[in-house]
Amino acid sequence: MRLIGLAVVLAVSLVLAPLAAEAQYRAGKVPRVGILNSDTAQDARVDEFRDGLRKLGYVEGQNLLIIYRWADGHLDRLPALVDDLLASNVDVIVAIGASVWAAKGKTSTVPIVMAFSGDPVGTAMVSNLARPGGNITGLSFMSSDLAAKRLELLKQTFPRTARVAILYLPAEVSTVPELRETETAARTMSVTLQLLAVRHPDDLEPLVAKATRERADALLVFAHAFAFVHRERIVELAARQRLPTMFGWREFVDVGGLMSYGPNVHAMLRRAASYVDRILKGAKPGDLPIEQPTTFELVINMKTAKALGLTIPQSILLRADQVIE
Repeated sequence: MRLIGLAVVLAVSLVLAPLAAEAQYRAGKVPRVGILNSDTAQDARVDEFRDGLRKLGYVEGQNLLIIYRWADGHLDRLPALVDDLLASNVDVIVAIGASVWAAKGKTSTVPIVMAFSGDPVGTAMVSNLARPGGNITGLSFMSSDLAAKRLELLKQTFPRTARVAILYLPAEVSTVPELRETETAARTMSVTLQLLAVRHPDDLEPLVAKATRERADALLVFAHAFAFVHRERIVELAARQRLPTMFGWREFVDVGGLMSYGPNVHAMLRRAASYVDRILKGAKPGDLPIEQPTTFELVINMKTAKALGLTIPQSILLRADQVIE
């Protein structure tokens, strides 16, 4: 009888738990998480974050409400989107990429989790990684620290490389320290940089054509918000000009770019969910250390290499984490 009674209690609990959560949701007592994304509504990286939350026991619409706002690559839209999230009384804002600056400019009280950010110390986003203080924490994808390595890999893959075009958006704050580190590395490698500052999608075609016209041996693209949104177009234009390319994220190689070197951004999005979990349970964002990735992926697209008539040295192929055939 006791076993039967226990079974009944468990069964009733399983039925009532989601109903109670739903009641809380309708009463507005369920935590609200705002996602601020500089990319599009179709950004697959957001699904990784949601998957991370599910694995921590959060069910959207039951014990958690997620409010989505995205800028479609238009960084100027981000401040208004932050205002919208704050008006919705979110408990925490998850800022993807460049959107963290807009969030920082609008609130010093609502916790902000950087799903990833280029160089939070180098851009003065926070004073240090171990104890960021204030209302900001999260993850850094080390764009400045890896800048020299990307140029080095290009030079090792194509030893005759003497001139590299750099495609970047001046408006993105992470550009400044990343460009500085790239320029320092270029001097040690006797590589000349050709700076291609893009401000609008219509600039892409003439700028990539300019790289070829001025005899660039390769194109290195800073993996920031603008480039990510327009990655397919950038890859297409570079292929048309027969330029070898290097990127910071593998998503560019997945759509036909030649090489990428950097952290697994999808894994970082999943990890960001744990920050949200700790903050919702009472942790102060300023007390949570900002994490940096410990593993990096070198991804090479051999289909692209063959299409461009390029030979990738065996030494580089052996170092690759993935080779797309």
